[in-house]
Amino acid sequence: MKYYIILFLKGMAMGIANVIPGVSGGTIALITNIYEDFIQSLKSFNIHALNLFLKGKIKEFILYTDLYFLLTVFGGSIISVFSIAKLFKFLLNNYPILIWAFFFGLIVASIYFVGKRIKVWNFKNIFILLIATITTFSISFIEPAQQNENLFFVFICGMIGIAGMMLPGLSGSFILILLGNYELLLVDAIIELNYKLLSIFVLGSLVGLVAFSNAIAWLLKKHKNEILSLLTGFILGSLFIIWPWKNIENTIIIDGSEKVLSYSWHIPSNLDSETISAIILMIIGILAVYLIEKAGQKK
Repeated sequence: MKYYIILFLKGMAMGIANVIPGVSGGTIALITNIYEDFIQSLKSFNIHALNLFLKGKIKEFILYTDLYFLLTVFGGSIISVFSIAKLFKFLLNNYPILIWAFFFGLIVASIYFVGKRIKVWNFKNIFILLIATITTFSISFIEPAQQNENLFFVFICGMIGIAGMMLPGLSGSFILILLGNYELLLVDAIIELNYKLLSIFVLGSLVGLVAFSNAIAWLLKKHKNEILSLLTGFILGSLFIIWPWKNIENTIIIDGSEKVLSYSWHIPSNLDSETISAIILMIIGILAVYLIEKAGQKK
């Protein structure tokens, strides 16, 4: 029971992360040491799992897919999005520097501890890390595409958008903004109950979920150091977005609300109470990851 309570709390943390731009649930899964189990559980939803389910072998199906693990994580995430995550969204809107500072501390510490899991540091792994960092950073400078209702493109949006949930440092909603279809798929289609668009988008997301989980699971098994270098680079690149002291440079209005596309960064010139509080929250974020890592080692 204790295991599932802790797992549920980790799922809640993933849900909160998905509300904060630039922080993904995959990052929190890596920090809390459930990323590989999460990917393996998603990967297990294959033909064999379908056969077990259709034959009524529910117990075997649950064991094969590690269903209780997945339901606990998703349950925590969903409850978080509709409860605690709303509080974080309020805090982000009213106290942005403090919330960004806390998450900046989390991400800085996670880079170190995730990087520690890379057993071999060679030119190839360092190159992969640098490319992933530059790619993640560069995404924030890409101009959004135009809206496209082509069903094949909607299917592709589903496949690519789901990567934001699975890959640390990437935001699925931000990817959809860049593809030009955020408003079409996550606003208009839901409000208007456009079942055709929603079904194609969900189908693309499911295909992407299966494809990405299998690809990442295979890479973690065969090329673990390389994939950890890639993921560390994704997280490192997201630091530029999470830096607390920044000004909004470019935005886009979607369904009456403003979505940020890019920022300009600066270092605080005054050591006022807000700056001191932000630095303290950074340290708390770093300590939180340190304690999580130590608890995981003891386990």
